[in-house]
Amino acid sequence: GLTIYNDGIFEFGKPARITAATSAGSEGIVNIEREAELSGNIHNKAVLIISGFLEERFAQNFPLTLTASLAFEQSYGGIDGDSASCAEIYVILSSISEVPINQEFAITGSVNQKGDVQPIGGVNEKIRGFWEICKERGFTGSQGVIIPEQNVKDLMLCKEIIQDVMDGKFHIYSISKIEDAVPLLFGMEAGVIDKDKKYPENTLFGKVYQNLEKFYEISREKEKKPKPAPKQKK
Repeated sequence: GLTIYNDGIFEFGKPARITAATSAGSEGIVNIEREAELSGNIHNKAVLIISGFLEERFAQNFPLTLTASLAFEQSYGGIDGDSASCAEIYVILSSISEVPINQEFAITGSVNQKGDVQPIGGVNEKIRGFWEICKERGFTGSQGVIIPEQNVKDLMLCKEIIQDVMDGKFHIYSISKIEDAVPLLFGMEAGVIDKDKKYPENTLFGKVYQNLEKFYEISREKEKKPKPAPKQKK
């Protein structure tokens, strides 16, 4: 994910590693930042919106039976805003599907419950933050950032970044829906829902759907098991 740091005088972009752990359960998305009292109201709202996105995409044939913990790793200050929503959705999809994300990309973007990617602030600083790290560590020719399509008109990058993009050392991609970045990040198509509200098996959403269905079956089996009778006291 791409974040902005602001000390009141200087503002700069910095990548942040976001991780998710998922399992069968009923707790929904657990925002670790909120549990640690490090999450602002806007970020809390964004996590609830992500839950709505997952329910609409994958819970039309069975309830969403999921526990997912979401965290910004090695973040020791407060976090607010909704510009990490896209990145958070992708890490959750990666964890559920067990398909890894290509780590040569950083992403920024807000999202609504319908999966539409929305514009964010500080796009130039965020791009520069990731570009500087890639340059310092050495360009591979595949690294790049993914931004909302609406922010393309806001780009005011320095000549050095523009030249590296023109030379193919660094890349900037724009997306308008969550599905758009799936081929870049996962190396496969997202998948289109069919009349039965399912997805093709060889797509990312198909793998997510299959594993969420397994989570639901696991939860049902747990509910069927009889509870042990309470021990009688002598």
